Amino acid sequence: MMRFYLIGAGVIARSHAEAIRKLPDQEKIQVKVADPNSKALNEFLQHYPDALGFSDAKEMLAENANEDDIVVIGTPPFTHYPLSRMSLESGRHVLCEKPLVMNGQEAQNLLEIAKQRGKLLGCCSDRFIGLPKTEEVKRLLESQVLGDIYKVTFVYRGQRSRPGVEYQPESQWFLDRSKSGGGIVMDWGPYDIAILNDVLKPSSIDITSAWVSKPETEADPSDVVYDVEGHVGAMMKYHLDGKTVWVQYERASCTHGKPYHHVEIEGTRGALEWSPYFESDKVVLSFDKNGEVVTEEKELPNQGEIGFMDHPVHYFYQSVRGEESPALVNEQTLFNFSCLQGLYDCAETGIVQKLATAEKAATN
Repeated sequence: MMRFYLIGAGVIARSHAEAIRKLPDQEKIQVKVADPNSKALNEFLQHYPDALGFSDAKEMLAENANEDDIVVIGTPPFTHYPLSRMSLESGRHVLCEKPLVMNGQEAQNLLEIAKQRGKLLGCCSDRFIGLPKTEEVKRLLESQVLGDIYKVTFVYRGQRSRPGVEYQPESQWFLDRSKSGGGIVMDWGPYDIAILNDVLKPSSIDITSAWVSKPETEADPSDVVYDVEGHVGAMMKYHLDGKTVWVQYERASCTHGKPYHHVEIEGTRGALEWSPYFESDKVVLSFDKNGEVVTEEKELPNQGEIGFMDHPVHYFYQSVRGEESPALVNEQTLFNFSCLQGLYDCAETGIVQKLATAEKAATN
């Protein structure tokens, strides 16, 4: 019997429960859920009456652990570290919502505990990994059709899409850095970095410059703590297989400037443009033919019942079972989080942040 322990019974927990329902061998899966909020817990149990409910996560995890038990943490970020630590120390694998934790030291501590216990530590920032369109981008990169790639543009600018204000306004903890860990960097940055690192597979990254800003609007709440950024940008030097690729990165949940998105990889013989998210399922390849720029488009929708919201649970399930999986676990989870922390550190200090994967660090 594979047991899933959901900590938190809110909206995201229901999403994870739906994903669990789509796993094979349902008769061999048991779901338990804990939340001190009786209303949230009761509403969850109404939707999933086969689940066992608890008001206390510690009580839920008190039973002896099985080898393949999985804890899924879907609570606000400031609780991620203590809950993940408790879950790992109970002898269980842990899949945590993004952002993984509040700072780099917490991430390092969790990885050390996971490795000591022989468990996997995963993050839900892999939601948009493995989509057909992005896999096609990776295939084209491996084919060398672009020649030597030298620049990546990854820009998403929204004028009014702040969590805690325009989106999910009832959850104003998003606006308090002591509870959320940060603003747009910690909200969408985990997905952006996961995609960039999955596609480019760097051995190390230098964050050479970065900035964060908090644009002001007349809708800004004045009765709560609001100290998170709404706009971030960085230039990053990706090192891969002896080559250097510059990445221009920008994210905004609030800007007074023009809203747009643009994701493109440029090489000496061609360029690729696509949307890793919702805007389009097209992959557009541009290249030269007889001195003229020509384009080829391919439409690659995600088909089947397993959607991007199901990915974290399904990928982590595969990893726990020892199957091949794109799940972000252990060292890759830590490296991706260190990129987010590096953006903040570079913006604050002006000092270049040099980040190496575990494999690269081991060779130095």
